[in-house]
Amino acid sequence: MNLHEHQGKAILSQYGVAVPQGIVAESPEQAVEAAKTLQAKTGTTMWVVKAQVHAGGRGKGGGVKLAKSLADVEKLADQILGMHLVTPQTPPEGKLVRKVLIQQDVYYPGSSDIREFYMSVLLNRKTGRNMVMYSPRGGMDIEAVAAETPDQIFTEEIDPKVGMQAFQARKIAFNLGLSGTAYKNMVKFAMALYQAYEGADASLFEINPVVKTSDDNILAVDAKVVVDNNSLFRHPDIKAMRDFNEEDPIEVEASRYDLNYVKLNGNVGCMVNGAGLAMATMDMIKMSGGDPANFLDVGGAADAKRVEEAFRIILKDPNVKAILVNIFGGIVRCDRVAQGIVDAYSNIGDIKVPIIVRLQGTNAKEGKQLIDESGLKVHSAIALEDAAKLVNEVLKN
Repeated sequence: MNLHEHQGKAILSQYGVAVPQGIVAESPEQAVEAAKTLQAKTGTTMWVVKAQVHAGGRGKGGGVKLAKSLADVEKLADQILGMHLVTPQTPPEGKLVRKVLIQQDVYYPGSSDIREFYMSVLLNRKTGRNMVMYSPRGGMDIEAVAAETPDQIFTEEIDPKVGMQAFQARKIAFNLGLSGTAYKNMVKFAMALYQAYEGADASLFEINPVVKTSDDNILAVDAKVVVDNNSLFRHPDIKAMRDFNEEDPIEVEASRYDLNYVKLNGNVGCMVNGAGLAMATMDMIKMSGGDPANFLDVGGAADAKRVEEAFRIILKDPNVKAILVNIFGGIVRCDRVAQGIVDAYSNIGDIKVPIIVRLQGTNAKEGKQLIDESGLKVHSAIALEDAAKLVNEVLKN
């Protein structure tokens, strides 16, 4: 689950990670009041107005602005709120900005000794261990830094038996070229950041930039946080942070029926049980000239009602020109899936896109009989390769 920047910073603060003070606003008037409050608390005379959407690159898209007066705060908040912010990480149409974060400016006037770093904590999938990735080249696209100056990317792998050790945090601070108070504060920052990552059951904490201020404080000026969905039962406070406005409405609807659905950009809807089979099905569709429109795993407890809802969700995508149902009956029974297909036809009405069904395993014979006797116009296949070829044929017609 993705979090907004201000939500991620709230978690960081709980674990002792230093962050600039900020207040969320939903209107220009609230933005001005937030700026006044921050001025009273911190003495700041400049503020950063930051769009709160689930996407990186907000500054390049015009979603992060510096306000030098209260009038600027009101003007910039009015410009950003309601805009469709387009960044490399948003859909082409952008994302609607509903909230802004008013944050104290930490780039103190007249300061020349400010430095920016990059730091993230994530899973190293090659080793199965968490790692801290960091660079002295903060404030830039880390992908560009890795491509152009790979020697500026450092990693510190964490042993899960003992967690992050102080000597590793000291190594990070040393590699970033820090000394004195800034060095000590970076050691504390790195240790606290890793504790926040583990404590929140996150899959990503990305801070870009980490700023060393002119008075040697180390601050997380930005925060991109992704929490493992499977851990949310342990974190009701984090689960409550979910912003449905930032998610695809079809994916939100699918989650209500415990369907694992991810929208893609193709034209063949997929309904499969099991993530591995789903990936193999999508690969086969691509190899046969089609393009998957979604990933949809109905799970092992699929019944007729869930299958019907899965059909409804797939059909909400106007790009779908065919549907491939590929079920291997292990835990799930093929006759239940077949009944769901029949019910979907009956309850949804005239389904105009062709449907290809492959049922194998538990009660596959009974499932095929149900479909055959229903009179539905459904293409059937035995082998997955044959099913994919049928998809290709119906797309050409």
